Amino acid sequence: MNLNQITVPSVDIPKAIAFYKTLGLELIVEALPHYARFVCPNGKATFSVHLVEELPKGDGIYVYFECDDLDDRVNDLKAKGILFDELPNDKSWLWREARLKDPDGNQLILYFAGENRINPPWRI
Repeated sequence: MNLNQITVPSVDIPKAIAFYKTLGLELIVEALPHYARFVCPNGKATFSVHLVEELPKGDGIYVYFECDDLDDRVNDLKAKGILFDELPNDKSWLWREARLKDPDGNQLILYFAGENRINPPWRI
């Protein structure tokens, strides 16, 4: 089994498309006004947004995008006008993360974990 796709809710698909294209995802399906699907620039994973009338309440889901060049990518995105809630910093779980929200408030984490992604020192 392999994770293929994550889908997040959106109340404005065209706005979400522009945002995720700015992040660097490649648009592969544009079924306006209800749906859009992207492919990640590295690997084969896909990511999509689907139209909802109302966004879910609460914390929702957290979507992690792995970046080998995290600090450079964040600087590039900031120059393009993307706002971050948290700039890159080292976490106690040995990942380096930056946090932001998409236009619909979905929590996104850009991160770099290296070997600790799958093999942290506390792995079972």
